[in-house]
Amino acid sequence: MRKLLAYPLTVLYYLVFGLTLIIFHPIQWFCFNVLGYQAHKKSVDALQFCLMRCLNILGTRFTWDNPHDIPTNKPLLVISNHQSTYDISPIMWYMRKHHIKFVAKKELGKGIPSVSYNLRHGGSVLIDRKNPRRSIPLMMKFAEYIEKTNRAGVIFPEGTRSKDGYPKPFKTKGVEILIKKMPSSLIVPITVNNSWKMFRYGKFPMGIGNHIKFTIHKPIEIANFTDRQALLTDVENIIVNAITH
Repeated sequence: MRKLLAYPLTVLYYLVFGLTLIIFHPIQWFCFNVLGYQAHKKSVDALQFCLMRCLNILGTRFTWDNPHDIPTNKPLLVISNHQSTYDISPIMWYMRKHHIKFVAKKELGKGIPSVSYNLRHGGSVLIDRKNPRRSIPLMMKFAEYIEKTNRAGVIFPEGTRSKDGYPKPFKTKGVEILIKKMPSSLIVPITVNNSWKMFRYGKFPMGIGNHIKFTIHKPIEIANFTDRQALLTDVENIIVNAITH
């Protein structure tokens, strides 16, 4: 019965979701090209809020558990497990005061209204996972940008999303580059739970009635660690140990 109900709700969701992306694309273009960065950021924030409301059509709920006072005057390196594309909008919305930017695969930089435009023009970095050597200078430049502007860079070290909620081993090369070039930053570990259930049946129909939970762990001062590998191991353990199944 649950899956049967998911069919009409998914059709409605995709219609509203697609319309939202199409509407916000010219809004972003105008804000970026005419009004500047701050206006563009506000349009992107509004887009994330609307995308989350689209998911309410599927009965999706969000819990953002953050007991920490994360400063806005320091650069942040946000490290999270990755369960679906629906990890992204809540992180962008709930952490909007930190000016969230992403390390994303280059394929996302074209073909998706609103999303691709923001990735290309909003300060994120697009990397070619098949060409790590070319990605290194891009990552270094991205880290320097985050360090200089006191904004927040987000990376999903698993490299790709977990389709069943069980975490994949973290790939640390990219994180190591960011840590090296962001010495004054705080690492903010985040654990995402239940996001993978949005695709429990595949892309059609989508999962309904899911409660996506985000646990924000205590920020970690990079400057307090001399052993980067030990730091990365600690961060991975913190994130993975809070995953529920």
